[in-house]
Amino acid sequence: MMSLIVIPDLQTPARGTLICDGHRYACALGRNGVSANKIEGDNATPSGTFALRQLLYRADRLALPVTSLMTRAIQHNDGWCDAPEDAYYNQWVSMPHATSAEHLWRDDHVYDLIVVTGYNDAPMISGKGSAVFMHVATADYAPTAGCVALSQFDLLSVLEAVSPETTITIQPTL
Repeated sequence: MMSLIVIPDLQTPARGTLICDGHRYACALGRNGVSANKIEGDNATPSGTFALRQLLYRADRLALPVTSLMTRAIQHNDGWCDAPEDAYYNQWVSMPHATSAEHLWRDDHVYDLIVVTGYNDAPMISGKGSAVFMHVATADYAPTAGCVALSQFDLLSVLEAVSPETTITIQPTL
């Protein structure tokens, strides 16, 4: 079974390297680096090993990516609940949603590809963080709110290599 490995940069905690099948890719991480004690809103990427649940993608912008992950096209009303008090916390929701939720259909391109990770979903613990994805980085690899972000080209390459059994291991900052 293949595992993606994310190694945080010691000099720039919001940057790192993702290793996939012997290839190294630059990635952006959470604004506050990597944390072993992730909580909602801390702008940190959680350390640990997580499954790759599925790929969400913008079919109006990209062809179906080559991957063996389960895929689903993002719709205009797709969201992801980030309200710890909500029964749908850290899950897909339809927008508008009664509590706080992040729109997945965005004007920028960072959510053109979203790999949903298995962070805080089995079991889900309220307040331990939500919407920890792998997604497209901005051109300058700006820090994320807690996700792992790669260039679109690199993320498409990673998607070709992974399988439903692949995990992502985000190493703690030393």
